[in-house]
Amino acid sequence: MKVVMIGAGYVGLVTGACFSEFGFDVTCVDVDETKIKALENGEIPIYEPGLEELVANNCKAGRLTFSTSLAEAVPGADMVFIAVGTPSRRGDGFADLRYVYAAAEQVARNLTGYTTVVTKSTVPVGTGKEVARIVGKFAPVEAEWDVVSNPEFLREGAAIEDFMRPDRVVMGAESERAREQMRQLYRPLSLREVPMVFTDIVTAELIKYAANAFLATKITFINEISDLCEKTGADVQHVAKGIGLDGRIGGKFLHPGPGYGGSCFPKDTLALAYSARQYGAPLRIVEAVVEINDRRKLAMADRVIDALGGAQAARGKKVAVLGLTFKPGTDDMRESPALAIVPALMGAGVEARVFDPQGMDNAKAEIGTGPYYATSAYDALEGADCLAIVTEWNEFRALQLDRVKSLMTNPLMVDMRNIYVPEEMRAAGFTYYGIGRGYDGIVIPSDQVEAAE
Repeated sequence: MKVVMIGAGYVGLVTGACFSEFGFDVTCVDVDETKIKALENGEIPIYEPGLEELVANNCKAGRLTFSTSLAEAVPGADMVFIAVGTPSRRGDGFADLRYVYAAAEQVARNLTGYTTVVTKSTVPVGTGKEVARIVGKFAPVEAEWDVVSNPEFLREGAAIEDFMRPDRVVMGAESERAREQMRQLYRPLSLREVPMVFTDIVTAELIKYAANAFLATKITFINEISDLCEKTGADVQHVAKGIGLDGRIGGKFLHPGPGYGGSCFPKDTLALAYSARQYGAPLRIVEAVVEINDRRKLAMADRVIDALGGAQAARGKKVAVLGLTFKPGTDDMRESPALAIVPALMGAGVEARVFDPQGMDNAKAEIGTGPYYATSAYDALEGADCLAIVTEWNEFRALQLDRVKSLMTNPLMVDMRNIYVPEEMRAAGFTYYGIGRGYDGIVIPSDQVEAAE
């Protein structure tokens, strides 16, 4: 089977490499000549554990190639995947589908024989119908084709594992011929008894958005519960465990923090809310999730400022910010909480000293020249009045506390990911502020403390 992947970005490159690992002949096509040349030279433009080796092995085996020409790649292809970007217009959530539709037209003009055109990009409900209309308009009369929706569910930092051992594969197809083509493509996974969910195209498109919106809602819910925990004296980690053990709820995505980010949740919740309004069925819960999450990020900067003694006392202080990417295991800065937190700190007159194991180059491009970009976590801590942990990289979980104290002017930590134990931090001589952990890190009026006790 010959597979063409249009778009050599995160989704396209990971998906194409994994299909080639199945033994298919895959060509990844991208208009970015610099990116394609880099890939041909073995240079991977994104950080994803295991991807460099996977690409190298399949290129060496001749199963994975790269090109800038759709006209050369598409003729004779059994399947063509559209995996281009669908950027969101920040404000109303409108998804820009120009690249999807342009790809569909170019694919259509180069079709020969029977080809399944698969939308892999995350797209609003109804996009597949428009793709089918475009293909029908521009395809040669003799060409045979079907359009399929095959949304991706890859987590950055664990994308290859997610592809090879997914919870499910969702495929929206409206002909038996297309469904059979998809079965053959994913046959290596069906042998592992991975659930294959076949639906119509519209339903497959909505499954993707609904899944991401629900996960974003779980994150936002536990973040709000953590605020209540701080007011009442409860421990959010015990609350999360207590409710997560309920099989109807589950424990995943019940970890409080500075808000969600990344390439999916912010964009997809906005797009789903926008689409719902367009159809006259507004999703108030999703709209609230978006609003709360935006406020959450700025509130984390306020926590740091409050820990420093308030706005007046914080001016001129140094804060070491550890973790800039939206999650560990990636160099992706898109919608990262750090993009709101660091500028807010600097706007309050704080000197930010930042470090991330993989995201420094992208952080510099996004944040600019304001912070001091450290070479290590300990470099960032030099002379710091406060340590703020924003992203829970493994190397931040076991910092040498004696060394940390010796480097800082004040042993103060704001742990936005709750990766340290409050009692242990206090025993080590730190003033410790967690998220949603009873009275830790907040000032409660004495009458409320007495009432709670």
